[in-house]
Amino acid sequence: MTLVAGVDSSTQSTKVLLVEAETGEIVDSGRASHPDGTECPPDAWWEALQEAGKGLLERAEAVAVAGQQHGMVALDADDRVVRPALLWNDTRSAPQAERLTAEHGGPESWAADTGLVLAASFTATKLAWLAEHEPEHAARTASVMLPHDWLTMKLRGATAAEATTDRSDASGTGYWSPRTGAYVPERLVQAFGRELVLPRVAAPNETVGRTPWGAIVAPGTGDNAGAALGLGLGPGDVAVSLGTSGTVFGVSDVPANDPSGLVAGFADATGRFLPLVCTLNAARVLDTFRTLLGVDHAEFDALALAAAPGAGGLTLLPYLDGERTPARPNATGVLSGLTTGATRADLARAAVEGMLSAQADGLAAMAAQGLEAARVLLIGGAAASQAVRRIAPTVFGVDVEVPPAAEYVALGAARQAAWALSGRDQPPQWKHGDTERLTGTASSESSRRTVEQYATLRDETSSWAKHR
Repeated sequence: MTLVAGVDSSTQSTKVLLVEAETGEIVDSGRASHPDGTECPPDAWWEALQEAGKGLLERAEAVAVAGQQHGMVALDADDRVVRPALLWNDTRSAPQAERLTAEHGGPESWAADTGLVLAASFTATKLAWLAEHEPEHAARTASVMLPHDWLTMKLRGATAAEATTDRSDASGTGYWSPRTGAYVPERLVQAFGRELVLPRVAAPNETVGRTPWGAIVAPGTGDNAGAALGLGLGPGDVAVSLGTSGTVFGVSDVPANDPSGLVAGFADATGRFLPLVCTLNAARVLDTFRTLLGVDHAEFDALALAAAPGAGGLTLLPYLDGERTPARPNATGVLSGLTTGATRADLARAAVEGMLSAQADGLAAMAAQGLEAARVLLIGGAAASQAVRRIAPTVFGVDVEVPPAAEYVALGAARQAAWALSGRDQPPQWKHGDTERLTGTASSESSRRTVEQYATLRDETSSWAKHR
């Protein structure tokens, strides 16, 4: 039996799957937690990888790392970490995103060059923040890379000059072009003030090195592209992933170019493209309301499903930790329609509908870019909620498929590792069981009311963000 390892180094933890290379059968797994917060010492990821991969990694003949996108790992000339990495969910660089956009061509120019309209999540804006607020750290910085790049470098025992990345993660930096497949050095200089050593962008199925135990190291990928690869998404498929963040992403044969900034024009892990809409708030919205209501997961689901669609007129704008899409980094959550007749069930239902409505906005934005969903798959931790499963088709207005629960990011990394090991032109074809199909419609009065309530509140509060 030939085994490969797939690593998911996410915001909250590291997961390692040991997988049979030909069939995709999961043989073993491990997990270790990361420190909480919006910045993290990269060594914590490495320690978590050693813990999660103990007894697993050394059994693999190939390994790949899928990691949280956009994080800024700054290294000095001796490849030492300059400061804790700023993560994707750190919004302190929002002013720099606005300044770079205004001073260097506007959103249309950035979208044309990089597929992105700058927001606080992207690496380029974090570099601009570093240059402006920590000049001593900026002066020491000789190279910059992303979390999965750094872990791949560590697995290989390589240097920053030898480091590699992949198309998907490079496409989330703000200084690489999915359209041309090359870095855009002037965008890096505009952000940081000078050039830096950047990882080489490897081909999707390339072998970039070997581990100390002799296993092949594949290029790795960004977490969303890893999930797409794990799910086996093809053109026309759209996934809605409900984890720490909410992401709506699909595979396309053409790059996205959205000057509105709603759709990020990422690349995928196979040579295609991965237009994506990301919200900062997803599963944690439900966690917050469970805590407020003092109930567990099952009790929360029962409450939400006991309320009628529209939650008795309650509408939640779920921007609890600021928001990335739309770009409202300083926003807070808004609960509208609260009256003396509101019930605990209405509150639970409003939380689910608000969180899902933010993802429905993502589906609409993707359709505006030409990616009309032929199939919608619901994944992520919150997809296990019965309330989310039953309410999602109504809010989305389309049928929804829920594949078997799995660590699809780590599974995608394992599939890439198997691909590199095989030397074939295409990744192996893996099957992971039957999906649950849930029927939805947008034609009912309750569905329309839910969507209209949310859209009205979202649009009414858009002016608030300009004055915060």
